[in-house]
Amino acid sequence: MNDDKRAVRDFWDRASCGEELYLEGRGAEDYRAQADVRYRLEPFIPEFAEFERWKGKSVLEIGVGLGADHQRFAEAGALLTGMDLSERAIGHTRRRFRESGLNASLNIADAEALPFPDETFDLVYSWGVLHHSPNTEQAVSEVWRVLRPGGTAKVMIYHKHSLVGYMLWIRYALLRFRPFTSLAGIYSEYLESPGTKAYTVNEAKHLFSAFRKVDIDTVLTHGDLLSSSAGQRHRGLVLTVARIAWPRWLVRRLFPELGLFMMVAAVK
Repeated sequence: MNDDKRAVRDFWDRASCGEELYLEGRGAEDYRAQADVRYRLEPFIPEFAEFERWKGKSVLEIGVGLGADHQRFAEAGALLTGMDLSERAIGHTRRRFRESGLNASLNIADAEALPFPDETFDLVYSWGVLHHSPNTEQAVSEVWRVLRPGGTAKVMIYHKHSLVGYMLWIRYALLRFRPFTSLAGIYSEYLESPGTKAYTVNEAKHLFSAFRKVDIDTVLTHGDLLSSSAGQRHRGLVLTVARIAWPRWLVRRLFPELGLFMMVAAVK
């Protein structure tokens, strides 16, 4: 494992995504509460994932995190495999499944070198993960490889031209008198794990160009709308005040295309 990948793994091993906000050591009750908050803040996930559609189908989730989406696939009856680079995430998901009486094959693995044969899965699902991999292009190539012909990839990656990105640029570039700092540099240094990337729609189309059909949609998130606590790295008085003053109705009306989440549905 190279240093860049080790830095990503170490970041998420310190706290899985959302762990600091939602888990208080109450076991199954904690995980239920985390799922409730997740789908309240990100209500577009179930429509995108189409959990019920995959009953009896072979599904791989890359980056299980705390396991909420993985649980929904399992409850829908998918033939389920999950993986994550982080041992902490796999531990959480195993505990979640044990306490819920569910089953999945869970593995610590690298998205850039998936330990599965060609043409294994009907669906590869990954929500907010592949943009953290140092070689996202290789990870997408692996997604294509392990899908069966006609199989579907449902992947969320970050959208470069987002309000979250612009707000981070103002805070960490403009207000620090570094106006020539690129958005790519801002995402890499200040949004979640080191080296995080974000893509334009055209860049995403190129990333998934091996697929025969690609549909892309962007959506405003609770981060863009400042309607929740920020991610693990961002706190402070200015952000607290901004959440109160942020004109969410105007943002929704004028900038609906400037959301952080870019949802890619691609058919092999």
